[in-house]
Amino acid sequence: MNPDSDPALQSLLAHYLSMPPVAAMRLQIAGADASGLRLRAPLSAHVNDKGCAFGGSLVSLMTLAGWGVATLALERAGLHADVFVASSEVRYRAPLFADLEATANADAAELAAFVATLRANGRASLNLDARVPLPGGGSACDMRSRYVAIARG
Repeated sequence: MNPDSDPALQSLLAHYLSMPPVAAMRLQIAGADASGLRLRAPLSAHVNDKGCAFGGSLVSLMTLAGWGVATLALERAGLHADVFVASSEVRYRAPLFADLEATANADAAELAAFVATLRANGRASLNLDARVPLPGGGSACDMRSRYVAIARG
């Protein structure tokens, strides 16, 4: 799916960029489909004292990708909710000396249950996996997170 031609993705990007810490990350939506989202950010905005990507930036990008997957699923279902990250487990695997790219994905059946549960109960949770790949293969970092949605009045 082309981010430039999807109104839901453009709305999501505008929401991201309205948050000052996220705007400073210089992120871009690199791609999306029904159950996943890919975000990019330049290494130059996230470099640490060793010349590689700052660990906090890796986690932030993965967290935002997961939040985006949950938010897009609800928006596409016509639901309005506040989405929060509730918990996450992160594994740092290798330093990244290239631009950051985070991908978050949810199982299609879990996404459907997330939407149905929010519609029925006004609250729902969703588990997502995210990762930042290395240019030559493997992962710089991966994360398992739980997001919670609470319907807006």
